[in-house]
Amino acid sequence: MWGFIIALVSGALMSIQGVFNTEVTKQTSIWVSSGWVQFSAFIACVIMWFFTGRNEVGGLFQVEPKYMLAGGIMGALITYTVIKSVGTLGPAKSALLIVVAQIIVAYAIEVMGLFGVDKVGFEWKKAIGALVAIAGIIIFRW
Repeated sequence: MWGFIIALVSGALMSIQGVFNTEVTKQTSIWVSSGWVQFSAFIACVIMWFFTGRNEVGGLFQVEPKYMLAGGIMGALITYTVIKSVGTLGPAKSALLIVVAQIIVAYAIEVMGLFGVDKVGFEWKKAIGALVAIAGIIIFRW
């Protein structure tokens, strides 16, 4: 249940953040806005690190495979693409498309067992669920 609540809060925060970042971009530029997002996130992480155990930063050098460290680069690209999509489509359409893309890609990662994720069997009901989500996009658009 706790994971469910956290996921809902995460989705809500992503939608709000997308709007905030888009508004900052209108007054600055996309890379200034994206840079601010990443910098302020870094500061927040440092502050939380001081209060929650202080694991050694050197542990990053032990991460395998090394490509897993590309999450920060992806974070910058996510910030950029969310800002562009919210600015172009608006918050609701943008969020709907982002969530459907997340569902499809996440399920593909599970089915194929990519990136160290435990492989799961393909289930038609989950594929149909993704198709229903795509149908939702079509309905929402019109």
